[in-house]
Amino acid sequence: MRRFDLLDALRGIAIVWMTLFHFCFDLNYFGYLKQDFYADPFWTWQRNAIVSLFLLTAGLGQAVAAQQKQDWSRFWRRWVQVAGSALLVSVGSWVMYPHSFIYFGVLHGMAVMLLIVRLTVGWGRWLWLLGVVAIAFKFIAPWGHAAWPELDFLNERLFNPIGLISRKPVTEDYVPLVPWLGVMLWGMAGGTWMLNQHPRWLALNIGVIGRCLAWLGRWSLLYYLLHQPVLMGLLTAASALK
Repeated sequence: MRRFDLLDALRGIAIVWMTLFHFCFDLNYFGYLKQDFYADPFWTWQRNAIVSLFLLTAGLGQAVAAQQKQDWSRFWRRWVQVAGSALLVSVGSWVMYPHSFIYFGVLHGMAVMLLIVRLTVGWGRWLWLLGVVAIAFKFIAPWGHAAWPELDFLNERLFNPIGLISRKPVTEDYVPLVPWLGVMLWGMAGGTWMLNQHPRWLALNIGVIGRCLAWLGRWSLLYYLLHQPVLMGLLTAASALK
């Protein structure tokens, strides 16, 4: 399948931003910073933007795959890599944070969303509307809980992946279908429109820095799995040398 440097570079930007964010998070964990990463808008909005960029590029990638007629066998090979990596993240986070381990973070969410997006290939403009609905339900859910207390079961861990919650679960990373599926659907819709109307945009010359980011973006999954162990290892060593 042909790759587009611009798409990979966008993913590379998300990787660099994520690395800086997690480095600050780790500095906070080791006591070098004093920040509230869970409530301070400066950090929570950055986290949302990073996740949005990853999911948007994933949707764009699915649009490219559909346009190039990617078969199901190739899709499943990549999907198994994502789902398997999600399991590794759960195990690793359980070791580090046993009381707030990641059971439905960005990779878990992506695994489910990729299936949904793959099955909605060809829905055209309806993808924009589905994206709006997915995002809107994030704001509708608290109102629904207030009106119907019986919906409280949706706050239980079993139903957390849906995202129709009234209180955030205790976990280090949480990327449910509502609202995040909407972002990937918009990526798919936008990518399909771009390929149909302005196919040259993805083939633009992005320069040396852009190509470096594109190279990084091609290894996003492996990088995602390795960057935190490396950062934590370096900071652990630095703390031991103090």
